[in-house]
Amino acid sequence: MTTTPTELIRNFSIIAHIDHGKSTLADRLIQATGALTAREMTEQVLDNMDIEKERGITIKAQTVRLTYPAHDGKTYILNLMDTPGHVDFAYEVSRSLAACEGSLLVVDASQGVEAQTLANVYQAIEANHEIVPVLNKIDLPAAEPERVKQQIEDVIGLNASDAVEISAKTGQNIGAVLEALVTRLPPPLGDENAPLTALLVDSWYDQYLGVIILVRVKNGRLRRGQRIRMMSTGAVHTVDQVGVFVPKLRPEADLGPGEIGYITAAIKTVADCKIGDTITDDRIPAAAALPGFKASVPVVWCGLYPVDADDFEKLRDSLGKLRLNDASFHFEPETSAALGFGFRCGFLGLLHLEIIQERLSREFDLDLIATAPSVVYRLYKTNGEAIELHNPADMPDGSAIDHIEEPWIKATIMVPDDHLGSVLALCNERRGQQVDLTYVGNRAMAVYRLPLNEVVFDFYDKLKSISRGYASFDYQMDGYVESDLVKISILVNQEPVDALAFISHRSVAEIRARTICSKLKDLIPRQLFKIAIQAAIGSRVIARETIGALSKDVTAKCYGGDVSRKRKLLEKQKEGKKRMRQFGRVEIPQTAFLAALKMDS
Repeated sequence: MTTTPTELIRNFSIIAHIDHGKSTLADRLIQATGALTAREMTEQVLDNMDIEKERGITIKAQTVRLTYPAHDGKTYILNLMDTPGHVDFAYEVSRSLAACEGSLLVVDASQGVEAQTLANVYQAIEANHEIVPVLNKIDLPAAEPERVKQQIEDVIGLNASDAVEISAKTGQNIGAVLEALVTRLPPPLGDENAPLTALLVDSWYDQYLGVIILVRVKNGRLRRGQRIRMMSTGAVHTVDQVGVFVPKLRPEADLGPGEIGYITAAIKTVADCKIGDTITDDRIPAAAALPGFKASVPVVWCGLYPVDADDFEKLRDSLGKLRLNDASFHFEPETSAALGFGFRCGFLGLLHLEIIQERLSREFDLDLIATAPSVVYRLYKTNGEAIELHNPADMPDGSAIDHIEEPWIKATIMVPDDHLGSVLALCNERRGQQVDLTYVGNRAMAVYRLPLNEVVFDFYDKLKSISRGYASFDYQMDGYVESDLVKISILVNQEPVDALAFISHRSVAEIRARTICSKLKDLIPRQLFKIAIQAAIGSRVIARETIGALSKDVTAKCYGGDVSRKRKLLEKQKEGKKRMRQFGRVEIPQTAFLAALKMDS
């Protein structure tokens, strides 16, 4: 049994804003410590999903164990966790931080401190991390390391005088990062003789091994063949395999205090693996569970329906497997008159929604329709009952509602001076309330309170386009506020289409209703009768478009003769069209649904 003393272990995560070079730095550290041969190395080696490589983003936090012979003659074990940068995956970051004692804060030497840099640093400080600032991309002509060091000190309040200056792309000065890790980060604490406590950091499904669980051992030892108990569910399992990521799976005899690795225990059900749970020995259990993490709360909900109704069971299984890979994703079954059986799914944001949809179609070969994303409203009825409303179609009649509250967020936007005016105008247009506006050099930091409903559709895209890509945006939830909200129903040929119903603030209801009606006019194919597309609040129609009928020339075969013959045929056609309008069903094609749900502002 090989035991690594805890003073030779360093557990750290890499945190940064999107595109500041976290995954590239992870690649260089793996290379510098010889964890992979030159033949095995690829770009972004820890980003193992196709979507991650294509989009150049990290979605899942990944772990790797590195061995580093330091200058002091000792060989250290470094457990690296590469984390995502996007605000939607902040939950992945918080879990990784709970498993580590220190962080490398990567800041782009040309871009400087961005909104997500701040958010991630504050999370690391909350987790009591020792933080080592690293300035990346110093090989760029636009790099200004001295200015960025000053910015780190002014904005974050961290001492950046001994920040490590590197280029992760060229590998320049990577050795200094490794030395900083072993000299400046604290070793983990833990007692090998205490009862086993291990934190369940993450889990995912492997078709050969079943569920693989990522664990951080705090006290005791975790061995192969040991009977373990999950403290929150009480489930008992026998450990089949214990190992570490190098970054391939490498089985080991056991894991000791302070170590990060994986276990498999023939677990088949998702419910047995609760992220943040504590694993202990079944025979000698620990007295108390570890604090774990705050549960993630979905902020955006939308319905996912299979295009082919026979795929419903397949969709259920696929969502179950994805839920195992992604603890922040929630789903529950629902039905819709227009779309049949499906699931109401909760996400941490629109990028998260997009990624889950793409993974379902790629990994599980499913064709899906998604309804318009909506946030969770709190609805108070006149009888005193309070309900959470995930689906606009479930909103009761207006007479039964006392008031509605909508979720608000506190957004931090960092933007160069030149674009500040248009960013402030965008926030005000979205019903924002300014909280703070400060300057660091030529960059402004605006803090706004905004209704989540206004941000969820296309706020991020708009922000990027008006700031030419220079603005960065981060947010956190900031409670519920009472608001004047209405449900807008869309009727096609007098029939409500529940999948297109949405909730909006009364002040912008008419504009949004007109937009969706005019979109549907272009998307729904013409029929042999007129189709009315209407948007209504209750029984009051606020917008209407009409799709003209396809006209067939019924008098073509009628040559000459008395005009009454033609009139008789036209009257007959008119009667037929009237009857068709009464009984004719308008089939809305899938493409129309998808395009209409991509709402413009």
